[in-house]
Amino acid sequence: MAPSSGTSYSSAATPPQPYSGSEADARNSSGNLIDPKKRRRRESNRESARRSRIRKQNHIDDLTAQILHLTKENGQILSGINATTQHLVTVEAENSVLRAQVVELSQRLQSLDEILNFICSINIDGCGGIEDGEFVYVSHGSTGYTSRQPIMAAGFQC
Repeated sequence: MAPSSGTSYSSAATPPQPYSGSEADARNSSGNLIDPKKRRRRESNRESARRSRIRKQNHIDDLTAQILHLTKENGQILSGINATTQHLVTVEAENSVLRAQVVELSQRLQSLDEILNFICSINIDGCGGIEDGEFVYVSHGSTGYTSRQPIMAAGFQC
């Protein structure tokens, strides 16, 4: 027979169509059936890979939740640090004021001690002591040292 001008393919000459679904799994690249053991192994590997992807996604979700929790906790800690720092500044300011008051009161006490020593030095008999509330200032003679001691004797004698 003479060939026709149009090209026609017979069923034997048509290229094989790609397989789908389980039929594709059961055949290799040359179109032959695959050994059932190999097919089961491929299916097992696919399932294992799917489970691995699920585990990986769960791990990522857990890490994301942990990041959110730690970020929140970090914010709370920073707020606490800021509040504590502010309290420290306030306490240091109060402490500075108290230190200044201690210096001022020490100077005033020294001035009062000098006045007391002067008054006692004017008196001919010397000063035995001056009563001041619950303490008595006692002069220790020529040393000029005056101490505050609990009241042991009543009255003032100069």
